[in-house]
Amino acid sequence: MSNDGVNVGRRRLLIASTSIVGAAGAVGAAVPFVGSWFPSAKAKAAGAPVKVNVGKLEPGQQMVAEWRGQPVFIVRRTEDTLKTLAGMTEVVADPESQKSVQPTYVDPQVRSIKPELLVLVGLCTHLGCAPTFRPEVAPQDLGPEWKGGYFCPCHGSRYDLAGRVYKAQPAPLNLPVPPHRYETDDVIVVGEDQEKA
Repeated sequence: MSNDGVNVGRRRLLIASTSIVGAAGAVGAAVPFVGSWFPSAKAKAAGAPVKVNVGKLEPGQQMVAEWRGQPVFIVRRTEDTLKTLAGMTEVVADPESQKSVQPTYVDPQVRSIKPELLVLVGLCTHLGCAPTFRPEVAPQDLGPEWKGGYFCPCHGSRYDLAGRVYKAQPAPLNLPVPPHRYETDDVIVVGEDQEKA
């Protein structure tokens, strides 16, 4: 076989050019593929801890934050509310919160790290409706035995101001307490455990 009339320099240039373009194409295809292995910023944010400043939250008031797409109820309870909780053990289904979702570092009766500040996931444990905050005592629509708490408008489940469900309700469990910790006296980090901080 004869190489007459073949331009060796041109052949090398074409081979080198083709190799470079092929390598660039392979890298261009590999970058998005490898990038798909890592979670997006939106996915990271969906599970990220949330900082909530409770410094301006007055006694008896509630604020709502969002963590992992769920409402988080934060209530600054009064001294009277805390005294009332001890007398609720006969009317709530799980007074020591043994069956409920909550971190081990929260008090099982008041269900919080600091007694005055309650942090709950605001979804009814029956079918996931959002209970309403009803802190008033003995309103006409809830009856004279009502000491304040949460009322689910979907199917009537009632919870006290520790998020403990009353007996004989559609909801089977107390409202969940999410993992949380105190960064400062006024800043709660929802989504991070107190013990791991």
